[in-house]
Amino acid sequence: MTLPGSPHVAYRGDTLFVEDCALPELAARHGTPLYVYSQTAMQQSVSAWQRALAGRDHLICYAMKANSSLAVLQTFIDAGCGFDIVSGGELQRVLAAGADPAKVLFSGVGKTREEMREALRAGVLCFNVESEPELDVLSAVASDSGQTARISLRVNPDVDAGTHPYISTGLKGNKFGVAHERAVAVYRHAATLPGIEVVGIDCHIGSQITDTGPYLNALDRVLDLVEAVEAHGLRLHHLDLGGGLGITYTDETPPAADALVALLLARIDARGHGHRRIFFEPGRSLVGNAGVLVSEVLYLKPGEAKNFCIVDAAMNDLMRPAMYDAWMGIVPCRLRDGAPVTYDVVGPVCESGDWLGRDRALAVQAGDAIAVLSAGAYCMSMASNYNSRPRAAEVMVSGNRAWLIREREQASELFRGEHLLPPG
Repeated sequence: MTLPGSPHVAYRGDTLFVEDCALPELAARHGTPLYVYSQTAMQQSVSAWQRALAGRDHLICYAMKANSSLAVLQTFIDAGCGFDIVSGGELQRVLAAGADPAKVLFSGVGKTREEMREALRAGVLCFNVESEPELDVLSAVASDSGQTARISLRVNPDVDAGTHPYISTGLKGNKFGVAHERAVAVYRHAATLPGIEVVGIDCHIGSQITDTGPYLNALDRVLDLVEAVEAHGLRLHHLDLGGGLGITYTDETPPAADALVALLLARIDARGHGHRRIFFEPGRSLVGNAGVLVSEVLYLKPGEAKNFCIVDAAMNDLMRPAMYDAWMGIVPCRLRDGAPVTYDVVGPVCESGDWLGRDRALAVQAGDAIAVLSAGAYCMSMASNYNSRPRAAEVMVSGNRAWLIREREQASELFRGEHLLPPG
């Protein structure tokens, strides 16, 4: 029985597998909470983007904030991807995984001067500049370093992506990008600055988008700007169309990556821009359905208003439900006979917001393992140590092989850099 999301997460008989690895066995070997990822699912997801762009001058830059574990990055390096980063730490992480810095785009609204210097030294492909003050600071940093910063402007097209307000990035009220109305003036200013080379234009309107309409609307506004900018004698070599394609958590029906890309390329060609290099920055759509979070049922707690299934994973391991009110599938790792009971699935953290799923029908007992589905994106990468809880271990699966790609944190590691006050 295949579940919503990845075909690589499915029941065989009464046991839940990721590819050819049984989750109860992985949980017994590595403990819980435990993230498990299908490498095949990741490879097939990026292949869909690559097939759609075959024959085009393009670069797929994985938005690594979705999941920045080194083995995940290594998987996309091996697939020929570049990377979209948003911090100096992400730059160090992707270089540690073996990425080519000439395939790295540096996004983010708050780049520090040191992060800029670090990225210039590394030789990143392009800075996606998000404000006029940032542009001026980048010019000064590059000039002082005797280097040239290649830039695109991230423009804010004021297009509603129809997604959760916390992950909407393309509206006037969002903090991201240069206002559409200011873009031509900012490009003209950029062309006068020392240490700056204008090379492209960037647009990203949000995350978990399940409709093609917002993409096409944003693309038309971007192409309008390209034509307006080039009318002033500037040249934009690439179009960076961002990412944000949604995945299936329950009953969502996002377009397939190749279908979305085909629509966008057709619009680009129809407007006479087919000669430009194309960048995409997918994140969630490459890793989201590839991962599950395995957790042990600790206690079943009946109540007058609610029944609670208390598990050993918590909001520090999986922030999406508490932060976004996100719905994520929760299923037993081994099916049991008997009528299911409706539970709120909650963790041990001392917050009422510590829940993984509400009103879930489950036939489970204490000691069983459950799996939170579609947990490959914005889960481990957002994990914290709240309540001094060590972060989970991670495993990568390919066929019947499984590798421990992150050891479980130890409590002593959580305060390794702290210092007691001196006596007296």
